[in-house]
Amino acid sequence: MTWQLRRARPDDLERIMELETSTFGSDAWSSDAMLSDLRNPQCYYLVADRLSFPGEIDGYAGLFAPQGAHEGDIQTIAVAQSARRAGLGRALMNALITEARKRGAVEVFLEVRADNPGPKRLYEDLGFEEIAVRVGYYQPDGVDAIVMRLRVPDPVTRPAVGQ
Repeated sequence: MTWQLRRARPDDLERIMELETSTFGSDAWSSDAMLSDLRNPQCYYLVADRLSFPGEIDGYAGLFAPQGAHEGDIQTIAVAQSARRAGLGRALMNALITEARKRGAVEVFLEVRADNPGPKRLYEDLGFEEIAVRVGYYQPDGVDAIVMRLRVPDPVTRPAVGQ
């Protein structure tokens, strides 16, 4: 599968919420909270459009990082079950980290459910480290949240390959 990452718009809300509720169940954000973030200039949300099916969103992710602040927060990220293990989550995360850097963040934080090891491994692969546990954070399930931090790395420049 191939995707195009683009800036999320308020008119993406319905499709984002379909993925949000199917992915997170009882932990899902409300439509009002999601719309508020989509409209907030301190937030940066992306959606992944599936190129072979225009209008299909296979993932989304959001960052809260006011311009000039030294910290950012990954607000949310979700990838459709059918698109997992294909690099989309990594691509979304890398795009958010790049945007955090552009906005001046030197650290990015996130929370991940303690009972969700797949995403935790991805975040560790990207350089995030566990710094705290919020006991019973995810309600109504009472699942702990693992708080993770990334010290935003300097951008890597590579020579172009090819002719």
